[in-house]
Amino acid sequence: MKKNALIIGAGPGISGSFAKELIKSGYTVCVASRNSTNLEKLVKSITAIPLLVDCSQELSINKLFTEYDKNFSSLDLVLYNPSSRVRGEIQDIDVEEAKSAFDVTVFGAFLVSQQAARRMIPQRKGAIFFTGATASTKGFAKSAVFAMGKFALRGLAQSLYRELSPLGIHVAHFIIDGAVRKSLLNNETNAFSSNAIAKTYMSILHQPKEAWTHEIELRKFTEPF
Repeated sequence: MKKNALIIGAGPGISGSFAKELIKSGYTVCVASRNSTNLEKLVKSITAIPLLVDCSQELSINKLFTEYDKNFSSLDLVLYNPSSRVRGEIQDIDVEEAKSAFDVTVFGAFLVSQQAARRMIPQRKGAIFFTGATASTKGFAKSAVFAMGKFALRGLAQSLYRELSPLGIHVAHFIIDGAVRKSLLNNETNAFSSNAIAKTYMSILHQPKEAWTHEIELRKFTEPF
């Protein structure tokens, strides 16, 4: 049977490249974003079903999965890719902006995980992937909100893979340790390529369950360490 994937936070970078790899591998793909322009551009280059979602809103996520169920009979993979960045000195950060960022990066991921688990547990199979960042393991000055969100996302992933792996669900967290340049080719040595990252996502997806990776850190090979 054909497998189905839902990519949340879809756009021209990692998520768009991953969608293309999934389609080449035989998946039917649904791409979701709150940015309708990103969706329009993406579906012009791939065959995918576009849906709108605001990951800061519980009702919007619930509606997304209701619409997904109307189009697909199963859920085999979810990628949660969105995050929100608020920069500034701690004494100056706007509280409402910080809360909104947490809602997108953390609470949205929790809600999506809950909906995905409800569909995957009865199947005894599936995959839930999360896109992390350097901030998943390291907090930088003037980036407290982003670091807190990414640390929490990593904690969610760790809890889920200990809970869901015995049920046949592959949970993986990808630490993208550097900036991603969307427009550069794979052979560029001074930038992350979203196409190259997507191929790593695919390699993790195709792992046998006897040797699953639950967290992986991706770095440029020119990284001086």
